[in-house]
This record gives sequence, structure tokens and C-alpha cells, in this order.
Amino acid sequence: SCSAIFIGVACPIAFAEMARALRSQAVLLPLGILLLVGLSAPSAFTGAGLAARSGTERRNVARAAGDGFIPLDAVEPAVTAYVNIWTPMFKAAQEGGLAPDALLRWGHPVAMGTVLLAMGGYGTFLGWATRLGNGSTVYPLTLGMTAAEIHPILMGAALFFFFLGGQGGLVLLATQGQPILQSAHSSTAVLGLGLMAAQAALGLTMGESPEKRTAHAVLGSGVMILLLVHMYFGLGLAGSF
Repeated sequence: SCSAIFIGVACPIAFAEMARALRSQAVLLPLGILLLVGLSAPSAFTGAGLAARSGTERRNVARAAGDGFIPLDAVEPAVTAYVNIWTPMFKAAQEGGLAPDALLRWGHPVAMGTVLLAMGGYGTFLGWATRLGNGSTVYPLTLGMTAAEIHPILMGAALFFFFLGGQGGLVLLATQGQPILQSAHSSTAVLGLGLMAAQAALGLTMGESPEKRTAHAVLGSGVMILLLVHMYFGLGLAGSF
């Protein structure tokens, strides 16, 4: 599978290149991202019990996988208003038996986990293959395109699906009576989407600059690590209520 390719091939290539990059400060970018997450979320592994009945209990349960560390209170009313447009349809489907509880709870994690591991993982491998001089190689599952050609397409599609999927995750969370934008999963989603957008902008404007290309490669690997942390928090959140 694509995830197996990423684990078995991309990791050794990436680590070898990153070991050589230790001589430059650019490698500090992904480490800085992880440090930001670690320092900003001292209570990330704390949470309330699993009972979720009252409003306060539901709030605690939804944060059981980790408290949010980015203040999103200013945008929560607007996001809630948007989410409330869609929740009645999902609640009707739930009440009518068309949307089982298991689908509402695990549909988003499965879909987004697939995008992350398959598209994001393979796209990362193709990016490092390009950086290591194999950009003209046609790898499996690339639709006949070279690594350099399909890498930006694959990662752009992943960003698009993450953006849409994030909205779906908020709607499904609200449909199940849980608060939104209060967990570490929400905070890492904001960081991940923002850094992926910045990464895409850098990829479009870096040209042949060695410094920018190095920053793009190393930052991209750092964002992938952040998104794996995001997936971890998401799985914990889905299993916490």
C-alpha cells in the first residue's frame, strides 16, 4: 500500500537526507513545530472521565484526548453558526437510522487517516525523491507522471481534502452533541492547515533557490510529523465519548 511504501522507503531516504542537513539551521523547522506543540499543550494528555451527560461533562469528554492550546474563542461563534447549517441534516439521518453511530464517530477519522497516510505519505516520499535527484522517475501509482510532476498535485489534493474534511469533522462532532474547537485535535488542525498552505505557497514561489528548496523539503517533513500528532489526538478524541 502507499502507507507501506512511505514507511519502508520514504523514511530511510528522508532520514538520510535530513542527517546531512543537520549542518544547516533549516532542519530546526520541524523540530520547532514539535517544540511549539509540546510547550503550548502542557495538559495535552489530561482529560475528564468518560461519562458525557451534562453540558459540562460533554465539554470535558470532548477534550479528554487533550486540551486545545490555541485560543479559538473569537472565531467559535462564526464557526458554530456555519456548522449549525449542516447538523440538522445529519441529526435527521441519525434519527432515521441512515447514519449509524459508528459511522458518525469513525467515518471522519478513517477518511482523513487514509488521506494522510496514502496521499500525504506517498506525496512526501515523492517530494524527497525529487529532492534527491529522482524527480524524472515514474513511480508506481503516479498515473504515468514523474515524481516532480505529481508531487505538487498530490499534496495540493491532500490539502483540499483536509480543508473539506475538517469541516465535516466539526459537523459530525456537533451532531454527536460534542463541543467544537476546544481540543488539541482542533488546535493541531489549525496549525496543520496553516502550515500546509504556507508550504504550498513556498513550493510555488521557491524556483531554483537552494535555500528555499531545502526549507520546503524540511518544513514539509515537519508538517507531516505534526499531522501524525494531529491524527493521534483525533483518534483519542473519537474514542473519548
